[in-house]
Amino acid sequence: MTVEREAPAEIGLPEGRRHPWHRYVALGDSFTEGIGDPDPQNPGRHRGWADRLAEELSHGTEDFAYANLAIRGRLLGRILDEQLDPALELRPDLVSISAGGNDLLRPGSDPDALALRLDAAVGRLADAGATVLLFNGPDIGSTPVLSAIRGKVAIYNENLRVVAARHDAVVADMWGLRQLSDPRMWDTDRLHFSPLGHHTIAIMALEALNVRHGLEPMDPSPMPVRTWRAARTEDLVWAREYFVPWVIRRLRHKSSGDGISAKRPTAGPVFGAGAPLGSGEPS
Repeated sequence: MTVEREAPAEIGLPEGRRHPWHRYVALGDSFTEGIGDPDPQNPGRHRGWADRLAEELSHGTEDFAYANLAIRGRLLGRILDEQLDPALELRPDLVSISAGGNDLLRPGSDPDALALRLDAAVGRLADAGATVLLFNGPDIGSTPVLSAIRGKVAIYNENLRVVAARHDAVVADMWGLRQLSDPRMWDTDRLHFSPLGHHTIAIMALEALNVRHGLEPMDPSPMPVRTWRAARTEDLVWAREYFVPWVIRRLRHKSSGDGISAKRPTAGPVFGAGAPLGSGEPS
């Protein structure tokens, strides 16, 4: 059973919160799908930063519509092959795209080649008249699982700034969001962001778009004091439950997104009747 999310009461909405966009389409992988941020109103489904962003953008814009085509596990090539044309068919005036992170995790991946392919896609979106919100990668130097690819992420990020400048895109600067170094911003799988992380990223994205919003920073609960033995036990549990299955999928050329369809394949209202909710439904 799904529960319709109700729009919050809009009392005294300041005129300064208005923005020029009416149709927002999000492209990407698990990050944009919202994995790590379960929807408490709809068990088994996910919200994520993009849903939170769309909710804020919809306030005060009666005809605002939102689609989210992102699917977990997707590499850059599949994101562009499967999501770019459908996105353009929806005629968005705002598009967010975050892609390439899964590619960078793979041995031998080339951040220069990835950025070159992304450049062509951003050009098509910009030529269609859409404002493009382009996400770079976070600084993962303190992240146990991802720190090995920090250098490739940094190179990719510099390339993305060139892409953004060429097409007048807006950069959502994940690398500069220093709060993401806090372990509480990450999910238990250490690969995706927690609800706190998604909330923090949504605020950053809104500010990158220069949109006044009603989201307030959340104060995370204090980290519990752990002994060395407890920390070691957690590492072993994490390796068994998350890391080993991830490696096995890579060896078998499988993806966590196999059999998964986009949670919002058409552009519709964010709240109320007709608003598709959640994600992760088998296709």
